Amino acid sequence: MEPSSPQPDLAMILASSVHDMKNSLGLMGRLLAKHEAVWEGISDEAQSEYSHLLYEVNRMNANLISLLTLYKLGKALYPFDPQPWQPAELCEEVAMQHRVLLSASKVALQIDVPEDLVWHYDTDLIAGVLGQALTNAINYTTDTVRLAAGVTDDELWLAVEDNGRGYPPQMLLDSRHAPRRVDFSSGSTGLGLYFAEHVAQLHRNRERVGSLRLENGGTLGGGRFVITLP
Repeated sequence: MEPSSPQPDLAMILASSVHDMKNSLGLMGRLLAKHEAVWEGISDEAQSEYSHLLYEVNRMNANLISLLTLYKLGKALYPFDPQPWQPAELCEEVAMQHRVLLSASKVALQIDVPEDLVWHYDTDLIAGVLGQALTNAINYTTDTVRLAAGVTDDELWLAVEDNGRGYPPQMLLDSRHAPRRVDFSSGSTGLGLYFAEHVAQLHRNRERVGSLRLENGGTLGGGRFVITLP
C-alpha cells in the first residue's frame, strides 16, 4: 500500500499569506506617510481622499496583524508577557504612530493619562488594541479624539473617545452579547472588537479578568471605547 500524500496545512498557508499581505500594506502605509507633504498643497477634496486612503491602509494592516496574532495565540506561538509599563508612554507611542493620519484627517488629539501610573500588561497587544480603536475614532469623529487612562476599583482602564455621532444602538448591544454580527453592507466583520476582547481576557489577576465595553458619552460626547485590565 502506497503511503498517503501529506495534506497541506491550510492554517499555516493562510497565516503565511496574511503575513505577506501585512508587509505589503505596511510598506504602502509607510510610503503614504513619507510623502505627507504632497497633500498640503492640494484641494480639500483630494486631501479628503488621501486621508481616507491612509485610513483604509491602516485599518486593513491592523486587521491582518490581528488575524496573525490570533493565529499565533491559538497555536501557543505568541509570547504573552505582561510586564510593568507606563500607560502614558504607551499612549504617546500610539499617538506618534497615528501622527500622519491625524494631520491628514485634520483631527486634534488629546491625551489625559497620569504620568506616574504603572500597570502590568502585554504592551504590544494593548498597543495594537488602542491603535485599532484610535484609527476607527479618527475616521468617525467630527474633529477631536482623546486617549485617556486611569484606575477604578483596582483595575486599569484605557479609553479612546471621539466627538462624533457615537456608536449605533445595535453595535452597543452586540458589544455585550457575543457572537457579533457581520454587516455585509459596510464590510464589518467585528474582527477588531473580537481581537480587543480576546486580548482583554488574556489579562487576569486571580479571579479578575480583563474586559471590553463600548459606550456613548464621555468627555467628548461621542463614542467611547474602553478596555479594562485587572
